[in-house]
Amino acid sequence: MTGAAEPGLADLAPDQRLRRLELTVTRRLDGLLHGRYRGLLPGPGSEAAGSREYRPGEDEVRRMDWAVTARTTVPHVREVDADRELTTWLLVDASPSMEYGTSTLDKRELAVAAVAAIGFLTAGVGNRLGAQVLTLDGLRRFPARSGRTHLLGLLRALLGAPRTGELPDSDGAAGAGRTDAAPGLVDGLDGLQRVATRRGLVVIVSDFLDELPDDPDAAPPPWAAALRRLAVRHQVLAVEVTDPRELELPDVGLVTLVDPESGRHREVWTGDPGLRERYARAAAEQRDQVRRTLRRAGATHLALRTDRDWCADVVRYVHEQRRLATVPAAARGGVA
Repeated sequence: MTGAAEPGLADLAPDQRLRRLELTVTRRLDGLLHGRYRGLLPGPGSEAAGSREYRPGEDEVRRMDWAVTARTTVPHVREVDADRELTTWLLVDASPSMEYGTSTLDKRELAVAAVAAIGFLTAGVGNRLGAQVLTLDGLRRFPARSGRTHLLGLLRALLGAPRTGELPDSDGAAGAGRTDAAPGLVDGLDGLQRVATRRGLVVIVSDFLDELPDDPDAAPPPWAAALRRLAVRHQVLAVEVTDPRELELPDVGLVTLVDPESGRHREVWTGDPGLRERYARAAAEQRDQVRRTLRRAGATHLALRTDRDWCADVVRYVHEQRRLATVPAAARGGVA
């Protein structure tokens, strides 16, 4: 006798989903991000702790202490103490395009899973977590606070955020998609710039499809400049959430494609191999454009997919960041 299939995350009640997320994180990732590092992105602190002699090939030139160097005629670099308290700010995309999913999770639920991992594993004495959420009905703000209760409240709000068709329009009918008044990534990033006054960790969880230009060689998307401004002061992690069907079309005959942001419809015959090839090529170029934009803005990139083990992807990412943190800048080709 075959037992019933285990329900997916979307089939569970909100509190059950929270419990499953918490168990997944604590069982598979607990302890991974604790230790001497400040968070998901290993790096130096910000409190001055004197100077020491410069070590060629090991120290970064941007940390030179020019006053001490001039006084002693020997090159010196500034030393800093690691911050003991971490403030993490999240920007979570809950726009209509995040509702898409063809695997166990849709993109929005995968975003919630990423937030759960970040929240549970950066929790600690004095550490705080704040968030801004891009939803259909505006930008929701959660002040930076510590504690498990605060994190669970944030996750509950993310799971319960309204979806397309759940908000009434001006005529009282269900809305069909995003309106011009709905906030975008630029609004969310500018909002983080105003509230994240102390140096810390900024995490953006999105599919980064907001206002991407059609031409990959055109000017960068509007949110690139806002992201670059945040990266000047903070460590920035960009969590890119995608679904496999966004990258390639299956051969399933005639399908109707719907733009979740505008509500526009278009019928497509997927039996055409040339069409599927052009679609895959355009999707790959679009994803490459996002990755290039994130890299040029100074953000670290973590890619999650709805058809992959997101816990394993987080583990690999953190191990790679820690490995890079122990490699001198010269050995990394001079990249800080």
